Amino acid sequence: MTSASPGSPRLIEAVDALRTALAESPDVLSFTLGGTIDEATAAEAEADGVPREFLDFCRVLDGVSCGPNVQLFGLEEAEEHQFYCGPVVDSPLELSPAKLFCIGLIGDTPVFLDRAGGGVLGIPDEHGEWVDAERFEPLAPSVEAYFLERLVTPAEYARLESVDDELWEYNDWLKLLRRAGLTG
Repeated sequence: MTSASPGSPRLIEAVDALRTALAESPDVLSFTLGGTIDEATAAEAEADGVPREFLDFCRVLDGVSCGPNVQLFGLEEAEEHQFYCGPVVDSPLELSPAKLFCIGLIGDTPVFLDRAGGGVLGIPDEHGEWVDAERFEPLAPSVEAYFLERLVTPAEYARLESVDDELWEYNDWLKLLRRAGLTG
């Protein structure tokens, strides 16, 4: 069982179910569930400017790689990917480390946490290169909601990962969700 944390009971139950299913699934190898961060690590990271909401999530689950195209970073990896938040010449997006914190990737496209409102932002699907997008698209109202509503919901995850219907049974993350009883 995950120790006391700022995560909701629903998040803690989902993560515990995934950890249990993973421990019982030696055939599932193509992704990883991160551990958790402790209070001292969280306090140090917050002092360095990491948003509290992201740290609260990392206290329950410090990152997850759901497959080749969908990843929610753990703290260390997130800190290494903040270059995505900096301004890009000729990009219409309002990129700024003061406004955004990169928390993951969908393919080669960054997923951001809006520092002001706490929402998770992505780029609309119709854009080939993410820096050419004219706007951000809200993906979820929080990191926890992004994980629970997008990554742990099989149909949403399959859409993000671009899993074809006939390949569902071969996708390790979908297998793990099914074994954890998280089928929607």
